[in-house]
Formats: sequence, structure tokens, C-alpha cells
Amino acid sequence: MHDGSENSDDVGLSTQPRKPRKGIYVLPNLFTLAALFGGFYAIVMAMNGRFDMAAIGVFCAMVLDSLDGRVARMTNTQSAFGEQMDSLSDMVSFGAAPALIAYEWSLKGLGRWGWIAAFVYCACAALRLARFNVNTAVVDKRFFQGLPSPAAAALVMGFISIMTDAEISPTSMAWPMFVVALFSGLTMVTNAPFYSFKDISMKKSVPFVVIVLIALGIAVVNIHPPIVLFSLFVIYGMSGYAMYIWRRFKGEPTSVISTSTEDPDERGLHR
Repeated sequence: MHDGSENSDDVGLSTQPRKPRKGIYVLPNLFTLAALFGGFYAIVMAMNGRFDMAAIGVFCAMVLDSLDGRVARMTNTQSAFGEQMDSLSDMVSFGAAPALIAYEWSLKGLGRWGWIAAFVYCACAALRLARFNVNTAVVDKRFFQGLPSPAAAALVMGFISIMTDAEISPTSMAWPMFVVALFSGLTMVTNAPFYSFKDISMKKSVPFVVIVLIALGIAVVNIHPPIVLFSLFVIYGMSGYAMYIWRRFKGEPTSVISTSTEDPDERGLHR
């Protein structure tokens, strides 16, 4: 005869709550994938000699990259997967893409010096992103440690965009491109503090004059977008060094690290 023990065991197993499956948040990762596509599109356009479209691809990736984190925070959909995906997307769009485009545009005319400059930029972008991931918990949120990779990409692509718009021969711009690539790459791995704009809240009320200034700023950018935007990024690229010198002059700490890490394997990364 059946004693029912088998059935009772089956019932007991079937009534146990199942663990929810781990999934991936769609919305913020859509922005990240779109930014990745922008970098990939830029590389393809450069291979076809369309450097104007390559610059647009990288700049679109910049806009999308600035949105994915904000969207994740606004919708409470942050995840470790999203953080890693964002870093990998940044490496393609702001590391590999600008380096390859700069090389294809004019650096290849310098022979080995050209690909060395392109590699230095690409390697510095990887190092900067890796250091950023390690230092996330200890860096003062108001500042970036070194030039952000999107801003470095904007310097490289802005220079190419201006020269392309002016119809200047890429061959004659090989050494200036060499300087821009090295400056952008090495500035990413410096300890100079660059203002992050993360403490600016869009939810706070502002005086009316601020809206007027924003409108004037948009009008100024539209005078000649490539030159104006490139000039702004050049100023931003120099601002970190200016702040570093100013802090040294006043005797203030130049490091943006707010606390020290106890991990001996990572201690050297935070200085």
C-alpha cells in the first residue's frame, strides 16, 4: 500500500519558493549599447574615409555615455553588469576608436611614430578606465583623477573634425595630430584633478539669469560647432593642470583621493 510519503515529499518540494532569476536591466544598457555602436560606427566610417561622420559617431557616443548612468540612477536600475558594460563600451568608443581613427587619418604617415602615438593613447585610455573602476569608492566625487576618456576622445576627434571641415590635408597635420594624441592620452593617466560636474543638481531652482546664459551658450556653440566645442574641450583639458598648480601654490592637497585603501595590492593606484 501507498503510505503517501512520496506524494507528500513531492508537494513539499513543489511549494518551496523558487529563487528569482537574475536578469539584466534593459533601459540603461540600451544607452550603453547605443554608445558602443557609435564608437563602432566611427571606426567603420574612418575605414571608408568618412572622417566627418566618424567624428559625429564618437560625439554621439559621448552624449549617450553621459545618459546611461543618469538613467540607471533615475530608474534605480544600477547593476554590476551595467558598470562593466559601460567600461567596455568606453574602451571601444573613447579608447580604441579615436586611436584607430587618428592613425587612419594622418598618423600612419609617420611610420612607427604614428602607431606608437596611437597605441600610447589607446593604452592610456585602458589604464585610466581600470584605475577609475578601482578608485570609484575613494575618489572625491566632485573631481576626476585625470582627464575623463570622453573628453580625451573629444580632443582627438575635435581636432580631426576641424581640420576636415577646413579641408586641410591630413598629411600636413601628422605631427600636430601626434602631439594631440600624446597630450590627450597622457593627461588621462595624470593625477591632475578635473571637475566632474557631478555636484550640479538639475532639481534645484536657479536664478533666471542662468537660463539666459544657457540660451546664449547654445547660440555661441551654433556659430561654428566644431571650433567652439573643440575650444571648450581644450580649456577643460588644461583646467586640471591649472587646478593642480593652484592647489600646489596654496599648499592644499593635490590628490582627489578622499580616503586611503587598506589593500596593499591597490595602494599604489590611489596616489
